[in-house]
Amino acid sequence: MRTSDWLAARVAAAIPDTAHGRVLTLSVPGWPGNAPGQHLDIRLTAPDGYQAERSYSIASSGPGESVEIAVDEIPEGEVSPYLVRVAEPGDALEVKGPLGAYFVWHDTDPSPVQLIAGGSGIVPLLAMARARTAAGAGAPFRLLYSVRTAADALYRDEVERLGAAGVDVTWAYTRQAPTGWPGRVGRLDAERIAQATWMPAQHPLTFICGPTSFVEAAADAMVAAGHDPARVKTERFGGS
Repeated sequence: MRTSDWLAARVAAAIPDTAHGRVLTLSVPGWPGNAPGQHLDIRLTAPDGYQAERSYSIASSGPGESVEIAVDEIPEGEVSPYLVRVAEPGDALEVKGPLGAYFVWHDTDPSPVQLIAGGSGIVPLLAMARARTAAGAGAPFRLLYSVRTAADALYRDEVERLGAAGVDVTWAYTRQAPTGWPGRVGRLDAERIAQATWMPAQHPLTFICGPTSFVEAAADAMVAAGHDPARVKTERFGGS
């Protein structure tokens, strides 16, 4: 199969995860499997023939014909409101992928891994953390997850459990923190990023995903702190 082929898919499960986000499991006959960090394109076709396409990160990895994504609704978007509010099990759509070979973690790499997520940027990074657990890989992982509030965090319960799997998780809240939260509320700055990430001397492989402004600020902070730019990989997204 070529990744340029569109594949027929059906929604197998649609589970609300936040007030504005849903986790969707897609059944995709012929799906070739994917690596942690890759993404796919989704195409919707209206009864009048109008089509809309958007890219979404994949939360699952490995072989099999079941693919998991998580979608955060963009109210003015064309595709995400349908996936979050309308799509139900059994509904048909089309997918193309897997796509992307750069923003991918390989479980054969023993390097320390730094994950930095902004909002729904957690999706491909969670795929990497899941793959680490599934492989029993020993690579040390850290995750810095920035969200507006606790209620806005996709996969919050699973992220909390990553600590038990050996992933060092740090939360950052930009608007409101949970009661008793000891940290500072506000946008991440270079100081807070440095406190929650590996030191440059530890030569980590860093993956940053989120809105463009978040990704640029986090990547600039890592490079300014002395990290090798070639080992700071980024993926950014806009609204859909």
